[in-house]
Amino acid sequence: MHRPRYDDWSLPKGKLEPGEPALLAAVREVGEELGATVAVSCRLTRIEYDVAGDRKEVHFWAMRETGGEFAPDDEVDDVRWLPPHEVRGALSYDVERDVLDVFTSRRVPDSVVVLVRHARAGKRAEWHGDDNDRPLDDVGMQQAERLATFLRVFAPDRIVAAQPLRCVQTAQPLARDLGLEVVVDGTLGDAAFLAEPDGTLAAVRALAEPGRVTLVSSQGDAIPGLVERLVPDVASTVTKKGAAWVIGFTDGEPVSADYYPHAAR
Repeated sequence: MHRPRYDDWSLPKGKLEPGEPALLAAVREVGEELGATVAVSCRLTRIEYDVAGDRKEVHFWAMRETGGEFAPDDEVDDVRWLPPHEVRGALSYDVERDVLDVFTSRRVPDSVVVLVRHARAGKRAEWHGDDNDRPLDDVGMQQAERLATFLRVFAPDRIVAAQPLRCVQTAQPLARDLGLEVVVDGTLGDAAFLAEPDGTLAAVRALAEPGRVTLVSSQGDAIPGLVERLVPDVASTVTKKGAAWVIGFTDGEPVSADYYPHAAR
């Protein structure tokens, strides 16, 4: 984008609003500066630099444009969409060329599977019915609403939940907002994973279809176990309630894995 104030060509970026997660800020800024709606695919890198004595830190993600229209204003008066090999010469700053290098060195996902652990559902010991029927508590319902806001940036076109009611309820606000149905799949929960992990892994891999983005709402044994098998080099597979793993696939193989521990905050 061209900024007339500085007469430079730069990647889109901006400042956080109070309490705003960095990823949501990135999507908002891209919308404000480029007029683009996007689907986030994977985290790229973080850069730091000094401006007028202040240290700035900027986080970048790879995104796919899904629509929108640019309208020039005083902040950004022109944008150019270029193939990667032409971007280097167009950018004004070396530090942003470093971001380009990270982008071009990685395989961009052609499909994304978002694994979300269900929100809070109270204590199992205090529930006297079938555990599959244990619902989200009041805090969990609020977390599910916040999850919907966060997870929309990945633009899921399919939502699947493990059998327990709490998994279905966690996915329902997002499904409502996107006009999608929650498809219940018994192979994606803890019971199925602990009995036959390869079957659950195969079910998740089958969702990684080119051009598709799938949200899977599951549980605290299945998700860490799946992440460990899909991306064995991650430092930790710990997954808090209401947290999300975003797994990018290319040609059916995992190429990125990003953990968002505060997705429901």
